Amino acid sequence: MIKGLIFDFDGLVIDTESVWYESLCHVYEKHNAELPFDLYSQCIGTSLDRGFNPYHYLLEITDQNLDVEEIKRQSAEQHARIMQDRTLRPGVLSYLDTATKMGLKLGIASSSHLEWVTRFLNEHQIAKYFSCVCTADFVEKVKPDPALYLLALEQLDLSPNETIAFEDSANGAKAAHAAGLHTVIVPNAMTEHLTFGPHLLRLTSMEEMSLEDVITHVSRSNA
Repeated sequence: MIKGLIFDFDGLVIDTESVWYESLCHVYEKHNAELPFDLYSQCIGTSLDRGFNPYHYLLEITDQNLDVEEIKRQSAEQHARIMQDRTLRPGVLSYLDTATKMGLKLGIASSSHLEWVTRFLNEHQIAKYFSCVCTADFVEKVKPDPALYLLALEQLDLSPNETIAFEDSANGAKAAHAAGLHTVIVPNAMTEHLTFGPHLLRLTSMEEMSLEDVITHVSRSNA
């Protein structure tokens, strides 16, 4: 029986991921450089320490005397400008409302930092839905390591078999599967072309299938 849901955050609840790529490409262009998506995709859903680092890469491919912190500042400013017009991904709020009415426990497992995640949760007034927010601040290793999901399960007092994970990235889906959760992927415009590992269900958005139907599908697959 499904008793809880754990959501990734960036790229799933709100699409900050494609905006980061867009922002970085803008900064790269200012320095007459190009950021290949196949390289950038390595860091989606994980930390820059574990994957590709686009800031260091820009230094490597240019002969200019660039300051990493200045590049980060420019990218963050561009990201903030674009995000002003972004909203929750389609169907997210409906899932949260439905889950709450069903009495399901809800949590977040994100490779980002707590300050970043809570900022958007508060801006979009959805912090109230989540009983736990597990981020990079509380584990030694982020996704694709399962530590974030294992921590969320512990805080929600759930077993993996009672829980569905919703992910948009290959690294995130790998982490959820490694933790033993039923994994549903909801790729965004940037991650839809990535190769995903094991998962029970793939949705184009949460509007494609009701939460009740997702739970039924997962339960039947587990029977």
